[in-house]
Amino acid sequence: MTKGMGWRVAALCVAALGMVGLSQPSRAAQSRPAMQQRAQHRVVMQVSDASPQKWNLVLNNAKNLRQALGRSVAIEIVAYGPGIGMLKFDSVVGGRVSDALKNGVKVEACENTMKAQHLTKADMLPSIGYVPAGVVEIMKKEEQGWAYLKP
Repeated sequence: MTKGMGWRVAALCVAALGMVGLSQPSRAAQSRPAMQQRAQHRVVMQVSDASPQKWNLVLNNAKNLRQALGRSVAIEIVAYGPGIGMLKFDSVVGGRVSDALKNGVKVEACENTMKAQHLTKADMLPSIGYVPAGVVEIMKKEEQGWAYLKP
């Protein structure tokens, strides 16, 4: 190897290592759900009312956001207190909740409320998610810069 080739080899090694680093997602990116990585906008909505009208309003808001912004918006609905009743298996808005889930909306039930109301996951709509505490989930989302809506 000639003198001039030593720095070229070193430069190629550094470039190759850099390319390997670029092809690997960061730890932070690996821990975030795929939707949050793509989303330019993020909104969390609270539902703490047992009213089907309130749920329809929230689901309409989610549908309108999705239509207006497409997949560039992450949408999460958090239900707790009396609002969790609309996430039960026999809910009158169950079909609309299922449609929202199919369209990439996360719907989360508060496990604290479920425990207080003696509900199990078997009592709930399929495919919904669960959070330990609804109010804590909303607080954390706001701290992360999510927009907050309470229709």
